Amino acid sequence: MRVYRPERPLALRLGDVTVDLTTRAMVMGILNRTKDSFFPPAATFDLDDLYARADQLVREGADLLDIGGVKAAPGDEVSESEELDRVAPVIAQLVRRFDVPISVDTWRASVAKAAFIEGACIGNDISGFADPEYLAVAAEHHAAVVATHIRLRPRVADPHPTYGDVTETVKEFLLERVRRATSAGVEPQRIILDAGLDLGKTAGHSVQLLRDSDVLASLGLPLLLSASNKTFLGVLFDLPVTARREASLGATALGIAAGCRIVRVHDVQGAVRVRDAIDQLLRVAP
Repeated sequence: MRVYRPERPLALRLGDVTVDLTTRAMVMGILNRTKDSFFPPAATFDLDDLYARADQLVREGADLLDIGGVKAAPGDEVSESEELDRVAPVIAQLVRRFDVPISVDTWRASVAKAAFIEGACIGNDISGFADPEYLAVAAEHHAAVVATHIRLRPRVADPHPTYGDVTETVKEFLLERVRRATSAGVEPQRIILDAGLDLGKTAGHSVQLLRDSDVLASLGLPLLLSASNKTFLGVLFDLPVTARREASLGATALGIAAGCRIVRVHDVQGAVRVRDAIDQLLRVAP
């Protein structure tokens, strides 16, 4: 297996801080302020539970926290006002309590704007910037953005996705979104890419994209991997969602070695150990 090594230094601007991602990945801990997310359902909807979980993730070594109020898959409608109520006050508390960057997982520009005002510095948008105001809001607040590939749109079932070459399709989509972001005033050092595993992809498509992470990493921007407990791992290994920890860690290891520089995970402790082990192994002289 070939380990991906960037041809030039790779940096990410988060607020007023620049992070060197040339060789070392960041671990992003997932916080779901939802009642119906697939893993684990409603476990952190209650505020006491959510803040306790956030504290645990930070103690386990999370470099970032990603908070979302609406799941990506089909489900009960969550209004704009409800999403705002779920995440904006929480972000204010997370910023006050923890010294780590906060990402808001939303495809609504209005929610992103409220989150940025409260101190979030990343807009994690799985819709591929479908909201026409999203990028302008991010640029105004000097926030980083995640450009994610999706075939249709969030919360819409996509049971029969088809591609010619899924990696090439995703690559071209992401390049177009990068052009769109920079045209809106987002600085290149504030743009992150995400292949969107499971988002309008079969298990086979997601596996190919994971294996081809080096192709997307070679675009020269930080690549985010969101594979934790995903459906493609369940299909590949015939595992229920509660039994995908080891498969998720395996995907994390493969992704980091192949060029992913942010890994969005439920198991922060495991991902940190995998990340640090890979880092040390690559530092050992042959």
